[in-house]
Amino acid sequence: MPVTTQQLIEWKQQRRSIVALTAWNYAIAQLLDAAGVDLILVGDTMAVVLGYPTTLPITLEEMLHHASAVRRGVKRALMVVDLPFLTYQESLQQAIHSAGRVLKETGAQAVKMEGGYPIMVETIARLVQVGIPVMGHVGLTPQSIHQLGLKQQGKTQEAQEKIFQQAIALEQAGVFSIVLEHIPSQLAKQITNHLSIPTIGIGAGPHCDGQVLVTSDVLGLSERQPPFAKIYTNLRETITKAVQDYAVEVREQKFPKE
Repeated sequence: MPVTTQQLIEWKQQRRSIVALTAWNYAIAQLLDAAGVDLILVGDTMAVVLGYPTTLPITLEEMLHHASAVRRGVKRALMVVDLPFLTYQESLQQAIHSAGRVLKETGAQAVKMEGGYPIMVETIARLVQVGIPVMGHVGLTPQSIHQLGLKQQGKTQEAQEKIFQQAIALEQAGVFSIVLEHIPSQLAKQITNHLSIPTIGIGAGPHCDGQVLVTSDVLGLSERQPPFAKIYTNLRETITKAVQDYAVEVREQKFPKE
């Protein structure tokens, strides 16, 4: 049976950890889904896969194109799509239009939006009211890279309290889950214990209700690994070696055989 947003909340109550990864095309999505991943995020980190230096340049049209391909590979997992930078911050109308296009044109079940400041909370509350499931995201929010950098957030007591209050406000606005990115483990634990909706950690320690990583980091495909990622295999090495072997055989006329 397909995973639902309500099921994620039930799993939190049952203390069943949620497994999440990112996908950017049909082949990767199909593999993740068949392997039993619970939640597949079409994240704006796909910008890096497309060669952009940050997540900021990726467009809604690019996200829609790739999310549609991911959807064709997913049968069971809950699929969530990031709304890219400046496709939801300008106005409530823009946010509804962008989120609505994601659900209508890709078949995704939910969108993810960064930030927990008051205007964003109001926008999310309205999206939920019109029937669009939203996943929140606090802590390190990559769309704010020029303000925050890529360093861990919540290092001071004041900063921790701000993130904690943002998470509470997002739950009250109606998000079904919240990503906690690159914050201290104890802060993530405090938020997780306080909320009735699941937290999905990335660089936030072991106390969240689930974990998400960028799949290219897990597979060892990324040029640069974030400090909190774990490489489970090194496909950069494997692919490079396979291509080199192929090139040698072609040049030495060993492939193809007669």
